[in-house]
Amino acid sequence: MIDHLETLAARVAPGDVRWTLRAVDETSETLSVRQDVAEPPQRSRDAGVMVSVAARGGLGHAATADLGEAGLADAFARARAMAAAVAGRMVFDPAELPAAAERGRYDGAVQRPVNGAPLRERLDLLREVCASAAADERIVDRHASLLAVQASQLLLTSEGGRTEQHWHVTMPHVQATAHVDGVTQTRSSAGQYNGFCQQGGLEVLERASFRGEGARVAAEALELAMAPPCPGGEMDVLLMPDQMMLQIHESIGHPLELDRILGDERNFAGTSFVTLDMFGHYAYGSELLNVSYDPTRSDELASFGFDDEGQLARRTLLIENGILKRPLGGAVSLSRARRQRPDLEGVATSRAAGWNRAPIDRMSNLNIEPGRSTLDEMIASIELGVMMRTNVSWSIDDSRNKFQFGCEWGRMIRNGRLAEVVRDPGYRGISATFWRSLAMVGDASTFEVMGTPNCGKGEPSQVIRVGHASPACRFSRVAVVGGHA
Repeated sequence: MIDHLETLAARVAPGDVRWTLRAVDETSETLSVRQDVAEPPQRSRDAGVMVSVAARGGLGHAATADLGEAGLADAFARARAMAAAVAGRMVFDPAELPAAAERGRYDGAVQRPVNGAPLRERLDLLREVCASAAADERIVDRHASLLAVQASQLLLTSEGGRTEQHWHVTMPHVQATAHVDGVTQTRSSAGQYNGFCQQGGLEVLERASFRGEGARVAAEALELAMAPPCPGGEMDVLLMPDQMMLQIHESIGHPLELDRILGDERNFAGTSFVTLDMFGHYAYGSELLNVSYDPTRSDELASFGFDDEGQLARRTLLIENGILKRPLGGAVSLSRARRQRPDLEGVATSRAAGWNRAPIDRMSNLNIEPGRSTLDEMIASIELGVMMRTNVSWSIDDSRNKFQFGCEWGRMIRNGRLAEVVRDPGYRGISATFWRSLAMVGDASTFEVMGTPNCGKGEPSQVIRVGHASPACRFSRVAVVGGHA
């Protein structure tokens, strides 16, 4: 498809205006076993092209799944007509955008592609994992699944830019539900919304310890079903990486999206408590908080070499020693924001959910940098608190400020020692106040690479893959929300 489109683009792309052509070809396969019964495999392929044209002060987009010459020519014509229709009515001048002249190739890390293993072998593995969760009759439901995605993308531009990128994504998942004396609890391998997802192939299953997850989640589901409710009140919380993932996502990632700060998402996904004048001096968290945008980490879910506007992607800090430095804003939003803040710096993070969507500001890989504390040191420092793992619910206001999150699993910490397991733990807070309560950051031994395949935003809606990596973190004097007896 790539060679074919390059030839056609040279033939039909307009020669008198700026343009981009972005082609995406993605295949996916979902295998699932529930209660030891294999469900029908789900397979799909989605391929098409988005073209953009900037002309006379306007910018237009058009998409097509017709990859022939007529289909491509029609898409360019529609994009040009849209650019003409909005010329002079846009909130920025497309002529101000940087040239997309980067050339290069990015190949995501993969050692053993999932589809290289026979289908029977993959289903047998899922049956094995699912069966291992059936250790007790009080386990009333159990489920193991595997989602594998292969994607290729080509971006061509009128400035001579050409970037080609290829990815393999693997998402294993295990879940078990226990019912004991009227109490039902579900435990999952990394969140009921598939939090352990990385780039790579079958090697991802080894990093996830997939074969042993069925027995573990079943045992912990039973433990939770027999555990007392989490007590409420003000105390310390020790959040493990699979909960830190959601905390980063909702109360750092979304508030720092520049188009949201500029008001673009107001009537769908909301705004942000962050304003343009905060960058460079605002204390977003304690001095222990260092947050990186890192699309270069090979195993993380949203790693890439170039964003979907053709800009070269580089690792950089968004928050350094607690101080807010820069937003998650690509070329279009940055052009607009610099009218108010000429010194503002952005990052290459304009991304689209597929071939029929235009790029917008998105989180990519958003990580908390490891600190110096061991897990034992953090536990020992807590007189009264709760260790929490694995997000199960979230609620946050439209400005991504006030929040309340629930977790699958909790364990009390008393006098510097781990104590009883508790069910239905949760906590609430206000984003900046919460991050300023960050008291200890785990070292590299506590650091884990997680992610989410289902981050929604935009009109029309775009659901995209995002990576988050984090160590365990301790927060002081947090409002813990207890469960119910």
